Amino acid sequence: MQRLYDFLRRHPIGFDCFWALVLLGISVMSVAPQEEARGTDTTALIVPFVLLLCLVIALRRLMPERMLLLAVALGLGQVVLDVPTMPADFALLVIVYTVAATGARWASRTALATGLCAAPVAQLRWPTDDAGIASNIAITVFQAVPFALAWVLGDSMRTRRAYFAQLEERAARLEREREAQAKVAVAAERARIARELHDVVAHNVSVMVVQADGAAYVLDAAPDQAKKALETISSTGRQALAEMRRLLGVLRTGEHQEAGEYVPQPDVQQIEDLVEECRGSGLPVDFKVEGTPRRLPSGLELTAYRIVQEALTNTRKHGGPNAGASVRLVYFDDGLGLLIEDDGKGAPHELYEEGGFDGQGHGLIGMRERVGMVGGTLDAGPRQGGGFRISVLLPLKPAH
Repeated sequence: MQRLYDFLRRHPIGFDCFWALVLLGISVMSVAPQEEARGTDTTALIVPFVLLLCLVIALRRLMPERMLLLAVALGLGQVVLDVPTMPADFALLVIVYTVAATGARWASRTALATGLCAAPVAQLRWPTDDAGIASNIAITVFQAVPFALAWVLGDSMRTRRAYFAQLEERAARLEREREAQAKVAVAAERARIARELHDVVAHNVSVMVVQADGAAYVLDAAPDQAKKALETISSTGRQALAEMRRLLGVLRTGEHQEAGEYVPQPDVQQIEDLVEECRGSGLPVDFKVEGTPRRLPSGLELTAYRIVQEALTNTRKHGGPNAGASVRLVYFDDGLGLLIEDDGKGAPHELYEEGGFDGQGHGLIGMRERVGMVGGTLDAGPRQGGGFRISVLLPLKPAH
C-alpha cells in the first residue's frame, strides 16, 4: 500500500488522468439512460461538455487557474444551452478544492464565489416541479454546502502546506546558523590555539637561543656555566614540548590522551617562575605584587600570564643586549592590573601601530585579542626616557 501511495505521489498527473477516465466512464453510462427517459437526443451537445469537464480533472494540477475559468465557462454554457446536470459536473467541486489549495488568491476567491452561486443558479434553471419554495431553498442550500466544504478543505490544505514550508525554512535557517556558529567557534578555537602556540614557541625558543649563544661563548672559558646553560635549554625544551602536546591534543578528535601528557594551564602564581626563568637567561627583571593576592578566574589568570610572557619575550627580542624589565601586578577589588616596562631601545613603530610587517608583530596582536576576550583594556607603546611600556587592566566581569 505504501508503494502505491509513493507511486501516486511521484505521478500526480497520471493519477488525475486516471480519475478523469473513471469520471468519463461514469458520465457516459449515466447520460444514455437519462436521454432515453427524457425522450430527447442531445448526445452531440452533451459529449463536448463531458470531455471538457474530464479535461478539467486531468489538468487541474498543471494549470489550476485556467481550468477554473474553463469550468466556469462550461457551467455557464450548461445554463444557457439547457444541458442538465450530470456526473461530470463533479469536476466543478474538484477544481474549487484545487484552486483553493494551490491556485492564486484571486482564483481562490473566484472559485468560492462561483461555487456558492452554482447551486442557486442551477436550482433556478432546473427547479423541482413538485417541490414548494421552502423545499427548493433547502435543496439549494444542500447543494451549496459541498462547494463551501471543498473550498474550506482546499484553503486549509494551503495553510497547512504554508505552515510546513515555514517550518522547513526555519529549520534550514537554524541549520545554517548552527553551521555558521560552528565555523565561528572553530575559527575562535584555531585563533586561541595559534596564540597559545605563538606564546609557547616564541618565549621558550627565545630562551633557548639566548642560552645556546651564551653556552657557545663561555664553552671554553667556563665549562660549568656552559653546562648550566645547556641544562636550562633542555628543561625549557621539555616544557615547550609538554605545552605543545597539550595544545595539539586539542586538535585530535576521537583520541584519548593520558592525563600525564598534559600540563596545567599557567596562572598568575607562575609569573614569578617565569620571571626567574628570564633572570636565569640573562634578562634582569624587577617583579612586584601589590594588593592582596587571591584566586581569579582561570581564563583571566591565563591571559595575565601570557601577556607577561609575551612582553618579556619582546623585551628580549627588541630591547637590546643591556635591557632590563620590570613587572608589576596590582590586585584590585574588581580586577587585575599589569604593568610591564623595559629600558631597552623599544620595538619598531610598525610593530605596535600597524600590527606588524613581514609576518612580525603578532605578539601584540595576540595580546589585544586576549585582553578583548576577557573585556579588558590594553595600552602599549614607547615609554618616556626610552624603552617600551605595556599597561593592562583585566576586569573580573567582561564589559558588555
